[in-house]
Amino acid sequence: MISKDKLDRINFLAKKSKSEGLTNIEKEEQQELRKEYLKNVRKSFKNQLKTMTVIDPAGNDVTPKKLRDEQERNKHH
Repeated sequence: MISKDKLDRINFLAKKSKSEGLTNIEKEEQQELRKEYLKNVRKSFKNQLKTMTVIDPAGNDVTPKKLRDEQERNKHH
């Protein structure tokens, strides 16, 4: 999980970028923070998918095989 300080910094840089612009150093910092944030979001999303079951309107489990296989691999770790 990304720290509150980093989220605050991301938001600060975004606002500053819109209002007055960023220095090259701030632009680089912003890109690195965004990369870290997106990496964290993707990891969280993947973890949510690993616990998901897909059910069709008739009540049948239609979870894709690839997802079921991944869930099985994670049970054994």
